[in-house]
Amino acid sequence: MASNVNPTVRRRRLGQELRRLRELKGMTAEEVAERLLVSQSKISRLENGRRSISQRDVRDLCGVYEVEDHRIVDSLMQMAKDSRQQGWWHAFGDIPYSVYIGLETDAASLRVYEPQVVPGLLQTRRYAEALITGALPESSPADIEKRVNVRARRQDRIKDADQPLRLWAVIDEAALRRVVGDKQLMIEQLEHLVEQSQQPHVTVQVLPFDMGAHPGISGHYAILEFPDASDSSVVYIEGVTSDLYLEKPNDVQRYSVMYEHLRAQALNADQTRQFITDVMKDYAR
Repeated sequence: MASNVNPTVRRRRLGQELRRLRELKGMTAEEVAERLLVSQSKISRLENGRRSISQRDVRDLCGVYEVEDHRIVDSLMQMAKDSRQQGWWHAFGDIPYSVYIGLETDAASLRVYEPQVVPGLLQTRRYAEALITGALPESSPADIEKRVNVRARRQDRIKDADQPLRLWAVIDEAALRRVVGDKQLMIEQLEHLVEQSQQPHVTVQVLPFDMGAHPGISGHYAILEFPDASDSSVVYIEGVTSDLYLEKPNDVQRYSVMYEHLRAQALNADQTRQFITDVMKDYAR
């Protein structure tokens, strides 16, 4: 796959364009499905980018929408072709959150709230291995290693010298206090967290217990934003058996406002580094 082709993002862009063409035609997804003798859910999945789009799908939809400009059709067909190529993560086999990885790989910025653990992009390899082993006790050593390797590969985004991911992480104190592995491992992880927080494109804030109730009390979420203005922001909520992706402007705005409240309640960057250092001293006793 060419390095500048992200199949996940291509699917999203193509889906957005197909939705725009349908709406310009004044048709509902149900009407399009009836014309093509397919299910309405297929049309919805094509438009939200959660399903691979074949060139035949594009051709059929352009026919229904009466798109006469061959340049538009050719462009959409090329996007469909690109969307079926494989991203770097496919080399690792079946990854449950591959859609998220595709989005993260192309994102310009990521705002994440973590109530229980250190964010994946800021984890050491030993911490990630211990965490995954504890969270997935029935996984084989090979599967655990694969997941750790994928997590390490994802971290290349914040190591990119030219276009690093802008990461803002608000972390609950519980993530620092929860002993993953052993105390020495936690000291190493917290040292790494402080080191990473000193990069100009990485901001880490801790939300102490004594802040009480806060807007993130319901759990983890992440907000991804993209360099291309045509790509809408996405709120990602991880689930046990399935994940939720919110793209409607009202939903994104609501979570963004919640995140601003979290940032306001959390310790600032300098206070956070001091707080983490104090927790490290507790582990060293």
